[in-house]
Amino acid sequence: MKNNKLTKKIIAGKYKGKILELPSKTTTRSSKAIVLESFFNTLQFDVIDSNFVEVFSGSGSIGLEALSRGAKKIYFMEKDRDALKVLKKNIAQTDPSKCEVFGGNSFENINAVVASLKRSNEDAYIYIDPPFSYREGMEDIYDNTMQLIENLPQEVVKMIIIEHMSTLKIPEQIGIYTTKKTKKFGKTSLTYLISPDME
Repeated sequence: MKNNKLTKKIIAGKYKGKILELPSKTTTRSSKAIVLESFFNTLQFDVIDSNFVEVFSGSGSIGLEALSRGAKKIYFMEKDRDALKVLKKNIAQTDPSKCEVFGGNSFENINAVVASLKRSNEDAYIYIDPPFSYREGMEDIYDNTMQLIENLPQEVVKMIIIEHMSTLKIPEQIGIYTTKKTKKFGKTSLTYLISPDME
């Protein structure tokens, strides 16, 4: 069974073709390649020299794709121990000096990430891909996620992106943030939220 590791490749940029290991499907759910590609087509060159926060990182495939395409610094956040091991292994294949990993509860660790961005007077793309709420113990994950977004200070936010179940309707307004668009890919959707000064 050892050889049946789940993997995915970095699509473009400096580390194109690097093979990333994925944690077991029971602990995390990997973003589909089509979602990933659409997201980076939307961002295009905006990702270059920007900061990127991947909340609920799993394998880190979104953050490492951003790094490969020229992002300046990536903040990874992951609670699951096995996923963290895989994440660190994947980061080691790229540029660990540009990556910071926060292990543990993302709803608590977001404060440390926000503080770090504030200290350097910078903003970031914040990509949030919570576990789907039908997983056991995850019933209130989306409520907590909405709360997390609402509490994000405007000065650290370039844009917020939520990857979520298509059956979940994201509110038009979460705190000061407004839904710009939602794109659907079967069971998964991406919703983009912007702050008032981006409108």
